[in-house]
Amino acid sequence: MLIDIGVNLTHASFQKDRAAVIDRALAAGVGQMVITGTTIRNSQDALHLARTRAGALFATAGVHPHNAKTCTEETLKLLGKLAAEPEVVAIGECGLDYNRDFSPRPVQDKWFEAQIELAAECKLPLFLHERDAHSRFVGILKQHRSRFDKVVVHCFTGTVAEAKVYLDLDLHLGITGWICDERRGQHLREVVRQIPLNRLMLETDAPFLTPRTIQPKPKDGRNEPGLLPHVLRAVAQAIGKPEAAVATSTTATTREFFSLGSVQLTG
Repeated sequence: MLIDIGVNLTHASFQKDRAAVIDRALAAGVGQMVITGTTIRNSQDALHLARTRAGALFATAGVHPHNAKTCTEETLKLLGKLAAEPEVVAIGECGLDYNRDFSPRPVQDKWFEAQIELAAECKLPLFLHERDAHSRFVGILKQHRSRFDKVVVHCFTGTVAEAKVYLDLDLHLGITGWICDERRGQHLREVVRQIPLNRLMLETDAPFLTPRTIQPKPKDGRNEPGLLPHVLRAVAQAIGKPEAAVATSTTATTREFFSLGSVQLTG
């Protein structure tokens, strides 16, 4: 069984066939999925959706750095309430994005730190985003390292050197279909060879980052959690291990990280 640690199932592109998308994922062996929360409203929607498939769907609760400018102290209180729900298994998606700068950088920093503190208070893992902000991101994590336990840097697309910095901090790394992109993701094949299997997790980030190895390509270009086996295949090939072994290891790592129970595959 596989677990998708980051899927945007509340995205509008899934509006018409969300139930079928989930069924296809289960049928493809993706037995559990963590729905990403990026705003208060989105996190609430993720929680409500997770409740429709108990044991198979879970949610995160957080504010993405793009939306940090909307944060207030009330936002943190609402996230804390969401975090108390059993279906919510991590705080995030939060972090820093200095690429698009949709929120001012000092504002991103402030609310990233606030969500780190919230995760520590709630005793939940952190589900993190970083783009073009590695140095500042690492600085903040080091400053708060004694306050948190489990952290995954989701959708990692960085360098071997950056991966080693995160591993030295005892963080986990999430790998997406970016590794299947012959134009931009070839370096990740070397990166994953440096990641211990007990620090590696798999994700689609659907509906984004559709694996380019899929033939024929989806007509609408949309990614979905049922395509996670393509990510597994690319990772297994890169590290020279059987797909079954990588699946078993990443699933065990993910289940322990998010404190997930087992689920009986259906679909």
